[in-house]
Amino acid sequence: MGPNNKVRVDISNVSLAYGPTVVLRDVSLAIEPGEFFALLGPSGSGKSTLLRMIAGFTQPQSGQILVAGEDITRVPPWKRDIGMVFQNYALWPHMTVAENVAFGLEERRLPTEDVRRRVAAALELVGLSELAARRPGQLSGGQQQRVAVARTIAIEPKVLLLDEPLSNLDAKLRLHMRTELLLLQRKLGITTIFVTHDQEEALSISDRVAVLDAGVIQQVGTPMDLFDNPVNRFIANFVGTINLMKGELRDGGRVFEAPDIGRIAMPPGVAPPGGRVEIAFRPHALALVAQGAAGGADRIEVPGTVSHREFLGEFVRYRVNVGATEIVADQTHYGGQPDFAPGAAVAVRIDPAQIKFLAA
Repeated sequence: MGPNNKVRVDISNVSLAYGPTVVLRDVSLAIEPGEFFALLGPSGSGKSTLLRMIAGFTQPQSGQILVAGEDITRVPPWKRDIGMVFQNYALWPHMTVAENVAFGLEERRLPTEDVRRRVAAALELVGLSELAARRPGQLSGGQQQRVAVARTIAIEPKVLLLDEPLSNLDAKLRLHMRTELLLLQRKLGITTIFVTHDQEEALSISDRVAVLDAGVIQQVGTPMDLFDNPVNRFIANFVGTINLMKGELRDGGRVFEAPDIGRIAMPPGVAPPGGRVEIAFRPHALALVAQGAAGGADRIEVPGTVSHREFLGEFVRYRVNVGATEIVADQTHYGGQPDFAPGAAVAVRIDPAQIKFLAA
């Protein structure tokens, strides 16, 4: 079931504004055939508007959208051959599961036998064959979502759009359903674009992610690339947890001087030559040791005091006061691991290879 001809989606210089309010500013994206692609960003970043443009429910003021090389910018939604799963699922409460899935096919005036065959295949794909005669009100949230997906894939669209598809589910079911969604997408081979504000969701199942803020694409890349190589402060802050410190590199990059923490010696060859920068490093890339502990000659070492300790199961999150700033350090937890109480004098050791330099 489903199309084997994976298609490419090209968005070129798309813009939209309502009066002085810019919703999307000169957005360009190339989504590869068969890719599971996420649009990630905070509320109001323009990600849902962009998805609705691809579906045809919103028109850009400039730019164009191509699917499989065909310009569909002015094509009405019902002629685009694109399937969309809405956040609230939009199921008809008075219809059975099978009737809901058949709805789009009957609208297309397909022969009855084709409709029956496609409904059966779609329900089998999402594991709901035995619930075909039930109504949406008799289903759980996860089952309703599967019906919405089945209804969309039954029309065999060229592109599948998912608008915050998991936000109505509880945390445990959300984890389960995102794995199911990816497995289904891989089975169908359909180019899929989904919108989410949940970074963990985007990073865990996407091939690539575009991060939007205030209508502008800030960075596009694989989940690991966004996490390891953020291009600016917004990405560094939005994708995962990070420590950021503004300061100045002096002595040809050998010393980092920040108003909050004073001077830190930088190992040779790690830093750019000099000037104002922001250094960024992830909490899990740090080691906490008692002040004065031996070793660590190959690490940048900063003295501080533990202000807060939070036990999170697999790791302990410490907040450490360093001068006038605070560093977050995550330490893997296992039985017998020494820990530090609030007030403890510690040294934060930073692997120089894990430091990123952002333009200040």
